[in-house]
Amino acid sequence: MKIKKGDKVMVVTGKDKGKTGEVTRAFPADNKVLIDGVALAKRHRRGTNGQTGRIVEFPRPIDASNVMLIDPDTKKPTRVGYRVEDGGRVRVAKSSKSALK
Repeated sequence: MKIKKGDKVMVVTGKDKGKTGEVTRAFPADNKVLIDGVALAKRHRRGTNGQTGRIVEFPRPIDASNVMLIDPDTKKPTRVGYRVEDGGRVRVAKSSKSALK
């Protein structure tokens, strides 16, 4: 999976299309990512120990194929490739050929 924790991504399909956020967690085995503030689900929580009940929003994982990395140079979504530099693999933005962190 080419998307990692801490990457800035944009959702390209689905109900949250066009939203951007940072990947807070990646699930490579399921090919899913958790993005802060995107794909929010609501759950009703019962009040306990004197607290009142409330509705809680939390992000749900979405498929990694539905997001694209944001190019740090152009600030637009881009595909990701790899290049060998200094004996190691480096992720590269396809649109601007610049290295990603």
